[in-house]
Amino acid sequence: MTTPFDSTRRSVVAAAALAPLAASALLRSASASPRRADTLRVGVIGCGGRGTGAAMDSLAAGPDIRIAALADLFPDRLESARNGLKEHDAARATVDDQHCFTGFNAYRDLLASSDIDLVICATPPGFRPIHVSAAVNAGKHVFMEKPCAVDGPGIRMVMDAAKVADEKKLCVVAGTQRRHQKSYREAMERIHKGEIGQIVAARCYWNQGGLWNVEPQSSRSDVENQIRNWLYHSWLSGDHIVEQHVHQLDVMCWAFGGHPLRVNGVGGRQARIDPKFGHIFDHFGLEYVWGGPKEYGDIFALSMCRQQDGTASKVEEAISGSEGIASLRPGAAVFSGKKPWKFEGDDPNPYVEEHKDLQAAIRSGTHVNEMVQVAESTMCAIMGRMAAYTGQEVTWEQAMKSEEVLMPPTIEFGPRPVAPVAIPGRTRLT
Repeated sequence: MTTPFDSTRRSVVAAAALAPLAASALLRSASASPRRADTLRVGVIGCGGRGTGAAMDSLAAGPDIRIAALADLFPDRLESARNGLKEHDAARATVDDQHCFTGFNAYRDLLASSDIDLVICATPPGFRPIHVSAAVNAGKHVFMEKPCAVDGPGIRMVMDAAKVADEKKLCVVAGTQRRHQKSYREAMERIHKGEIGQIVAARCYWNQGGLWNVEPQSSRSDVENQIRNWLYHSWLSGDHIVEQHVHQLDVMCWAFGGHPLRVNGVGGRQARIDPKFGHIFDHFGLEYVWGGPKEYGDIFALSMCRQQDGTASKVEEAISGSEGIASLRPGAAVFSGKKPWKFEGDDPNPYVEEHKDLQAAIRSGTHVNEMVQVAESTMCAIMGRMAAYTGQEVTWEQAMKSEEVLMPPTIEFGPRPVAPVAIPGRTRLT
């Protein structure tokens, strides 16, 4: 089966750099959306672990939520999610046969055949631009998992879809859950009020051991094996700097109030070299540069991420100011310096809070749209990958204008050679 991707994807004109991001969880407030007071019917596109988890988080966020439709490429993944959701909450998450869709066009079938208000988009990231664009064009509110694309054309496609969501007054919230976490929101508010002084530098890390791996099966085509093992193929995941480390880079963009100017650094594949791990890197070390006030000049942020078994874990951000340092981790925030502070009190589950915020916006008629926010943070990660793969410095303008397309224009089950491992100095910047 073949699914056509948007024919304009390769030729979308690069979006101009947008105004700096505001420091709030719900960024793009505008005029009111239509109010909802009854049950919100939710459709899930992508029924893997994250899609199923997001559906459960949506149920936990509000009593008047109903999982009404499911779509996935693979029937076994859909049935696993369907059974798990029914067991989790039979009254609100039992989906009948007529509202279960499989295959490459399952997302289209769900949008066309289901009376749903809200769509959860949680497939591998390479598919995100097409699915999110289709959802907003169908007039649906959206929860979109991070990251939102794997290449420049995909980012531009999401930014175009953001304009449609604004025009239709649709609410869109992204899965960068730190923006919805109480401890992070309070810390960032204090940072932007100047409690650590002028920001002069930052560091961010997601260093950990290895992750899951799905072994290839000879009975499956190359494409099916790669999609089932999507983390290890950049056309599907963007590499782990994009798929996972986007969280820390999003915090950097949040703290600095916008996207970086340029990036350079290193990366490679030392420990995870077996062919079952596709072609992605297992570590990155990058220096991002943001513009700063004249008295400080450009401001840098060190970014480091690693997925290597047997290594020490470190998942946090540290933002250095002229009068103190803010150290942030999930569930913890501590300031040292002239105005020491420590977050205390309840810190609700941010995976649920992001759905609460989205549902509240839909019901109140408040228009919120985080698509540009997550697109810029995703591009921050993509340009880091580009720099590490090629060994070249990459500017924001270069990344936004990049014509490198990782997602093919059509996809069908069949042969697909694994992409070669990038070699800095040999891999070209496009």
